[in-house]
Amino acid sequence: MLSSSSFYKIDPKERKQKKIREMTRNKQENPLFLVNTFLTTKKNQRRFPLWLLYPQKQLFGWQEVEELGDLQRLLLVLNYLPDEELIEKLEKERGKGRDDYPIRAVWNSILAGVVYQHLSIESLRCELRRNAQLREICGFDLWLGERAVPPAYVYTRFCRKLMCWQEEVNKIFFRLVEEVKTLLPDFGRVLAIDSKAISSLARGPKDNTTQKSDGRWDSDADFGKKEYRGQKKNGAWWEKVIFWFGYKLHLVVDAVYELPVNFSVTRASASDIKEGHKLVDRMSEQQPEIMDGCEFFIGDKGYDDTKLIVKLWDKHQIKPVIDIRNSWRDGEETRLLAGKKTIVYDYRGTVYCYCPKTNKRLEMAFGGFEKDRETLKYRCPAKHYGFECKGMDECRSSGGIRIPLAENRRIFTPLARSSYKSAMYYRKRTAVERVNSRLDEAYGFEKHFIRGKQKMELRCTLALMTMLAMASGRIREKQGINLRSLVAAV
Repeated sequence: MLSSSSFYKIDPKERKQKKIREMTRNKQENPLFLVNTFLTTKKNQRRFPLWLLYPQKQLFGWQEVEELGDLQRLLLVLNYLPDEELIEKLEKERGKGRDDYPIRAVWNSILAGVVYQHLSIESLRCELRRNAQLREICGFDLWLGERAVPPAYVYTRFCRKLMCWQEEVNKIFFRLVEEVKTLLPDFGRVLAIDSKAISSLARGPKDNTTQKSDGRWDSDADFGKKEYRGQKKNGAWWEKVIFWFGYKLHLVVDAVYELPVNFSVTRASASDIKEGHKLVDRMSEQQPEIMDGCEFFIGDKGYDDTKLIVKLWDKHQIKPVIDIRNSWRDGEETRLLAGKKTIVYDYRGTVYCYCPKTNKRLEMAFGGFEKDRETLKYRCPAKHYGFECKGMDECRSSGGIRIPLAENRRIFTPLARSSYKSAMYYRKRTAVERVNSRLDEAYGFEKHFIRGKQKMELRCTLALMTMLAMASGRIREKQGINLRSLVAAV
């Protein structure tokens, strides 16, 4: 230990090295230490003013004021949306024209309108003028301030341009479906289909041959009708009929993850069964991996069609779980099974047997589906459930029966309608109804100002793209718990 008197006896080089070590330690603790040390001399103060040496905050640096917060949801969509090919084609089409409002910025702002549930362009423009953070994320020039926000006519022309590139926009949707399929290997195993009514606030023209389209009425929309019937617990029948003017969205979703797989937009009067056939054919062409991995296809009574059931199983090996209508108009409750005197079935495919002695009707137990024979196995209820049957010795069906699907392709399906498994999978059909509800509430289709089928198709595509992009981003960011959420914080 050196005394204070011996301090000046230290070699000057050693004192210099000690001072350097102290400066290095202070630099790590305080980055401005070297700057303050550098300005101790008057010569350096004259050569380097303070505003050159001290770090200055950016005039528009909103990152230094507050965190992104809710804007993270938009960044999640923009980061994981595969839209580069579309943007390149739009910029190439613009060529050397004026670039007052960049294509990328306008496109991002339209996506922001979808994410933040703006019902109109004016509502989006008001938010852009108010929110500088949103303008910067979209890609607008911050130095222009509110002047960087495009006027309404720019959005109108841009949307018309997007309608001309609808096929490219659809490609983005299908790319997102492929990405989600890669991230979730069982995605598409259970599919559900349903149609959604989209009402329009516009009116149809009185005479399409004499009136010209001026944007104030909708010549593509028409009237649709949906009928709901059922029976109460007390046996009384009820009926509900809904009419609307507008369009219909036919949607196929994954019933487990509640994410869209394919869709189509038609007039309100379009048939659900016909569009169901078209969607199945389109998916087999455009999404063969989804169809190969699909095991169950769920639908309500609107898709009760023998041809659709046959197509799903014979062509794609997909088990249809589609509710059935009672088309027996002669009032009979059951029909006799071909070649059996004591076996009957009802219109829902439930199989019964009659005891030869007591003539008591019992429901037979489903024993499974034999794929190689394409038959449904049913077992004797007395043997299966373990109770006594007086006519078991005389019954020819005590050992069980096989019912071929060819008996009635509409009633007898590979997954028996009377089985517990069929009821379990049919309850998953509510997934598509929840997706429809999100489109109404979170994506603004409950009250919209869209005119024309092309614009409606574009708007539906943007909403479904946003849903998939956010789901893909949440999976990649390890936020799978909020997979279906549009408004959950990131």
